[in-house]
Amino acid sequence: MKLAKKTKDEEGVARMLNQMGMIDDNSGNAVSSRQRYLEALEIYKRLNNYKGIIKENIRLGVVENRKGNSATAIPYFLQALKISEQNKDKGGIMESYITLGEVYAFRHDYQRAISYYKKAEAIGTTLPFSSLKLNTCLNFGIAYRETGEMSKAIYYFEKGISQSNYPEMMGLNISLTNGLAQVYAKSGETAKAIELQKGALLKSRKINNSIREFQSLMALAESYETSNSAIALNYLQQALKVAETKKANKQLLEALAHITALYEKSGNYKAAYQSRTRQYSIADSFYYKDISLKISNLQAQYELTKSQARVAQLKFVNNQQSLEQRIMFWIIFGGTALMLVLGFYFFKIRNLNRLMNKANEDLVKSNNVKDKLFSILGHDLKAPLASILNLLVLINRGWLSDQEKALMLGKLELQCNATLETLNLILHWGQMQLKGVMINQSDVSPEKKIKRNVLLLKEMAAQKSITIAQDIEPDLRVFCDADHLDFLVRNILSNAIKFTPVGGVIRIAVKADQDKVICSFKDSGIGIERSRLASIFSVNNVSTMGTNNEKGTSLGLVICKEFINANEGNIWVESVVSEGSEFFFTLKRK
Repeated sequence: MKLAKKTKDEEGVARMLNQMGMIDDNSGNAVSSRQRYLEALEIYKRLNNYKGIIKENIRLGVVENRKGNSATAIPYFLQALKISEQNKDKGGIMESYITLGEVYAFRHDYQRAISYYKKAEAIGTTLPFSSLKLNTCLNFGIAYRETGEMSKAIYYFEKGISQSNYPEMMGLNISLTNGLAQVYAKSGETAKAIELQKGALLKSRKINNSIREFQSLMALAESYETSNSAIALNYLQQALKVAETKKANKQLLEALAHITALYEKSGNYKAAYQSRTRQYSIADSFYYKDISLKISNLQAQYELTKSQARVAQLKFVNNQQSLEQRIMFWIIFGGTALMLVLGFYFFKIRNLNRLMNKANEDLVKSNNVKDKLFSILGHDLKAPLASILNLLVLINRGWLSDQEKALMLGKLELQCNATLETLNLILHWGQMQLKGVMINQSDVSPEKKIKRNVLLLKEMAAQKSITIAQDIEPDLRVFCDADHLDFLVRNILSNAIKFTPVGGVIRIAVKADQDKVICSFKDSGIGIERSRLASIFSVNNVSTMGTNNEKGTSLGLVICKEFINANEGNIWVESVVSEGSEFFFTLKRK
């Protein structure tokens, strides 16, 4: 990059931006990656370099698709296809078809994906051998594997492996080998799958490719998971070490998530808790910079809107002065002309006032969002962190007995958990404010989600001797985003525990009602005042303390409401002060 800038080689600068963007993309930094690709795209447009324009449109589409924004990715790929066809660039046309197929594969629409792969394959027959042909084999294999057409999947994986068994293409060779192994694993031929995966692992280590090594280790862990959990755990630990060495946060979180699940499955809940705690800690440190940047962007957007409103106001003043001059001019020429100008003036002013009122309303909404977020950051995070620091000072200076120290450590753990919950809620809410609710709906069992969260919150309930009763109709399925349902259950249940006194009871019920499923959480807690019920799901709601002085941010129920709306359901609450509350939500029945 330095050399390209020094020699004023703009194309060289664009090429380096592209490479750096791919590094950021593989490291999980989508924001920086997208910015580098956009800068490269502008340079290629200025140079009228159509090949560069095609390349950057494809890279931008890939970034958006990996983030789950397939609707944003498709226009980039279609633009690349259009420019490729205009310039009769067969390589660009082939790559555009491949990436379009990958978008629909990401959506699990494999038949449509295969149709694009076939178009890419047909173009490829007229081109020299390249990595694009190997990518086509890999994508065909994955698509046919997921549709259950195993013989076709094996054909394409083996075809790609045979064509890529040399150093320059070894990375794709390893991916194809792991893909073939998954076919055999899915067909029940686990031994054959493991043999292929071990071969892929040796190849990845031989060429020192940490990404492929990580993928091979994770695949081996999955193959051994049901037959030998100890071997599976060993491979997961190796994958974790690879991710730690390369400081790859995305891979670290993936490995820790699988390790936690394996510990939970084997009943080693202490190790699962430690692994999950580390996972949350890394996620917080990794994504905290991202949310800080988004907060800054929110502030900048507020200032921009304010500035735009000022410009509109100045335009209004200028228009007003111009209109007054016209009026004075037309008075000389007669009353009829004056009435026409006055009529025009009246309608112009009314329209400008309407625009000004709308701008002011947008400013008020933006200001409310900013004030709420900064209030939470300043109050709900500053105070708990100060309290944690005070507890650490007392413990560190040795002023406490062992019994007092144990008591303080218990309080410190509770304070840290509350602060972590606050950070998670701020992250969720901030993301939704900036880019909306992302949704990935599928067939989900509410019973599994509820039982999992009851297990996770069991210790929290046990500390207050709270009984959690469940009345769940068996075999019910809902069509929704699994992560959204997980958040709904966890937030409402933790709130019920928080506001239920010692020795209380929480009743969870799930039942079918025609084409929907109704979930309810009833507690014997302190209840909610009637004056607060109307705003309980609003950002203007004010949080209250739990029965053991537990703290909250008031954002949890706001996020629950947005998740329910995104999944086309309803959420409401019924409550009587001193008798308890009952939260309901509905989802589409599968």
